[in-house]
Amino acid sequence: SKSVIKNMQWITGNNFTVERGRQQIEEYISTWDVHRSWLHWSEFLREEELKYSKRYHYRVRWSVPTRRKPIPRATASVYFIIEISKIKPATLPVEVLFTLESSRLIHRPEQCQFREKWLKDIIENKIILMERL
Repeated sequence: SKSVIKNMQWITGNNFTVERGRQQIEEYISTWDVHRSWLHWSEFLREEELKYSKRYHYRVRWSVPTRRKPIPRATASVYFIIEISKIKPATLPVEVLFTLESSRLIHRPEQCQFREKWLKDIIENKIILMERL
């Protein structure tokens, strides 16, 4: 069965603030189908000025702490970009993209169903690498 892509109404460019952007990312990831044992922390990283737009970069860091290991051995990061056009009307919704740590593939919330397996794979690969070193 094909899973339904959950999308949301993103803020318009003229109503955007850095904190509101972070809140909307939180709102969006709350629609992801991830086990409740996953915890995450979101933060604003930087603002980037481009010729035709402004980009706001955020990171959401994921981990699965346990009673035995409250400090996880590895975390997985998902990087978000909220882009506001300088050309299009400010009344249009912002553009949102995200990438996974160690991947160059760019995802768009309205075109992609997030998979918990992506986070697991990042963490497993980090642990394998740490054990080899």
